[in-house]
Amino acid sequence: MRILIAEDDRISRTFMKEFMKEYGQCDVAVDGMEALDLFMDAVKKEDPYRLICLDIMMPKVDGLKVLRVIRAMEKQHDVPQEKRARILMTTALADLDYVDQAFKLGADGYAAKPIDTDKITEVIRNMGLIGEKLEAHPTDTGEQ
Repeated sequence: MRILIAEDDRISRTFMKEFMKEYGQCDVAVDGMEALDLFMDAVKKEDPYRLICLDIMMPKVDGLKVLRVIRAMEKQHDVPQEKRARILMTTALADLDYVDQAFKLGADGYAAKPIDTDKITEVIRNMGLIGEKLEAHPTDTGEQ
């Protein structure tokens, strides 16, 4: 499974990449603009990300705007619901308005910082991306 981690904090980005590499190939973006560039490049190459971890507060383009653009692009290209990227929002903010807004824009999950790996595992399992034994979901072969 291809995973995109968009996180401006170096320590959080490194931690997420180390943790998520168990589940697939991880690319990282340091801001929202880079995340959008990587997402669009993956779509053009017909090798889309299956999971995108987006920090809500990032420089240049925040995570909510990135989420909005990704969902708009998927709609524009008639990507079926089951083929859409699963988007996990992360934030250190305690403001639940951001979380509510993320879900209204199409987020599939949410995790508060500091990151709790057990909770993240549970969220991505609930998204159907991994099985019970912490392995890649058997239907997610990466083939189209």
